Amino acid sequence: MAARDNIDSLLTSDDPGLRYRTLVRALGKHQASPEVQRVREAIPSSPRVQAMLSLRDESGQIPYGPYTKWFGSHWTLAELAELGYPPGDESLLPLREQVLGWLLGARHWKSIRTLDGRVRRCASQEALAVYSLLTLGLADERVDELVSRLLRWQWPDGGWNCDKHPEAVNSSFMETLIPLRALSLYAQTTGSAEVKEATKRAAEIFLKRRLYKRVADGTVMRREFVELHYPCYWHYDILFGLKVMAEAGFIHDPRCQDALDLLEAKQLPSGGFPAEARYYRTTGALKTGRSLVDWGGVNKRRMNEWVTADALYVLRVSGRRPCP
Repeated sequence: MAARDNIDSLLTSDDPGLRYRTLVRALGKHQASPEVQRVREAIPSSPRVQAMLSLRDESGQIPYGPYTKWFGSHWTLAELAELGYPPGDESLLPLREQVLGWLLGARHWKSIRTLDGRVRRCASQEALAVYSLLTLGLADERVDELVSRLLRWQWPDGGWNCDKHPEAVNSSFMETLIPLRALSLYAQTTGSAEVKEATKRAAEIFLKRRLYKRVADGTVMRREFVELHYPCYWHYDILFGLKVMAEAGFIHDPRCQDALDLLEAKQLPSGGFPAEARYYRTTGALKTGRSLVDWGGVNKRRMNEWVTADALYVLRVSGRRPCP
């Protein structure tokens, strides 16, 4: 099966979120085109989205902690943003208020620690809220406050880390990738030169390590970094890293080439890409780690549609795959 045939199979998926991602990202179609708009308008009523929103109560909120993995309001908004959910839906405002009430609340503020001049903070939390609310067209001045905090908390090497050990002086991949993504989108949206400079500093955390290698000896930093997952949530792998590099405008940096080579090497004989591991489960009680929807499962010999759509996007933007 050729790459074109894979795209055809993605475009005939029952899931409009997958079709939208294929059109806009893998094929580079303009969001304002009638074809893309028709597909996007179908996303809110899709079975996947309806399942993700099924826990909302009469107030429109999800009656669990916003950060409850993976069905709390924080993750629900993030997944809707990834799906291409149409912006400006006011029915999502109660979920926004849950997330911002948590992140801007006094209890959350008291949990932030500074050691040896470095703020020890899981910055992926604030950043994912920024990214989600900007993408969903639900941002207000409180998102500006979250961005301001991220800028203040940025470490000298350009990233972020929640490690509370005083000897920790290097930023974390997991806590830096989502802030890079969010700040890049914020800079593109507002034109802020300060935020744009912060994204350049954050990108160096990954680029100087070629997205998965130790600086000292070039070995693989962590096994899971070179496995493909979907969704990654707050975790890191090379595909998620390359996707953010593409969005932020760094994909043509020569230091991305090793990760692109590795991604291409994972392509199946059929032309698609597999999910090699996952961070969610779809069975059992509603407690941490449960997803209300399945994202294609894991099979190293079978194409995962969501991984494939993202991989084709990265390869198109990098110039390694011409647009069909």
